[in-house]
Amino acid sequence: MQISQRLRSIKPSVTLSVNSRALELKAQGVAVTSLAVGEPDFPTPAHICAAAKAAIDENFCRYTAVPGIPELRKAAGAYFEKQYQTPVPPESIIVGAGGKHCLFNFMQATLNPGDEVLVPAPYWLSYPDMAMLAGAVPVPVAAGPERGFKVSPEMLESHVNARTKLLILNSPSNPTGAVYTQEEFAAIMDWAIQRGLFVLSDEIYDQLVFAPATMTSAIAWFAKYPEQVAVLNGVSKSFAMTGWRLGFMAAHPELIKKMSALQGHSTSSICSITQKAAVAALTGPLDCVDEMRKAFVRRRDMALEIISGWPGVVCPKPDGAFYLFLDVSACYGGDVRDSASLCTRLLDKAHVAVAPGAAFGDDRCIRFSYAVGDVVLREALQRVGAELAALASGT
Repeated sequence: MQISQRLRSIKPSVTLSVNSRALELKAQGVAVTSLAVGEPDFPTPAHICAAAKAAIDENFCRYTAVPGIPELRKAAGAYFEKQYQTPVPPESIIVGAGGKHCLFNFMQATLNPGDEVLVPAPYWLSYPDMAMLAGAVPVPVAAGPERGFKVSPEMLESHVNARTKLLILNSPSNPTGAVYTQEEFAAIMDWAIQRGLFVLSDEIYDQLVFAPATMTSAIAWFAKYPEQVAVLNGVSKSFAMTGWRLGFMAAHPELIKKMSALQGHSTSSICSITQKAAVAALTGPLDCVDEMRKAFVRRRDMALEIISGWPGVVCPKPDGAFYLFLDVSACYGGDVRDSASLCTRLLDKAHVAVAPGAAFGDDRCIRFSYAVGDVVLREALQRVGAELAALASGT
């Protein structure tokens, strides 16, 4: 059987693979806690579910326009105005089946074989593979825990050549939770614009920024430089709607048309019911988001307090999202050679699933998601701590 060349180098999503293994163990009766997948444990807010139910009752169950229903494109554009005082017209918005879908279509629409893409590392694990599927070459730009996992214009400049076309920014970051300050973000954006690069800003966690940190969006740069900037957002993380599968992107109207044409030959329109639910999310109250944010701050602080007692482990304090990215390389030795083997041991011995940092571009680290209940998180971290202690003692 023939497999296409472009797929031979593509790896399965590690976080989903780890979670699948954890589910297998659970099915065997093993009490496994998964901290491997970034999925809020909160229910989707009631007013959003009510909008979906109303859409079903109204039989809003047919194909819609490929880039999204007008009501939702308008709501997405108004979201940028409400949050960042930058209105975006509906023709500059496209709706996809999750943020991942929008990112994939964007790279297919903008990248050519041989183009190079700057990817600050640690990175969300799908960025490099998406670039490669478009024939492009991902170029990691590494920033370790000593820098809070954040790159600078000087670091990016050292990786630029004539083939460099795109920079991907992700703040708040998956996997690190790092949030660029306004000054840091502006310096990178201004450098990229002057360099003539296209910037894709992934802002899927924009509502999950923890005070005193603040969110800086690239949407203001999009308003000034629409041919060089695109901004991704969605409802999965901020509104606990992961399974609803809906993301949206702001980009130049001509690029939106090309992405829509591509989408028309793949998924066509997005689920009509989900679109109605997303309208309710983007136009409704945000008190539900505020409550989730407070819970994430509480869990983050609790987790950091526990982790502070683990010898040799380094974990910069994240300012957003719901991840902890720990440098655990001091624990390596013997059969534990890297992040993957450590994660395997933690799953088998502590019955806690976490994600290996190698999947995110830093094999020194592992990633925890604290998007689980407080008691569940505490007990899981205590088991991990005990196993790391046993590992350090050679038992």
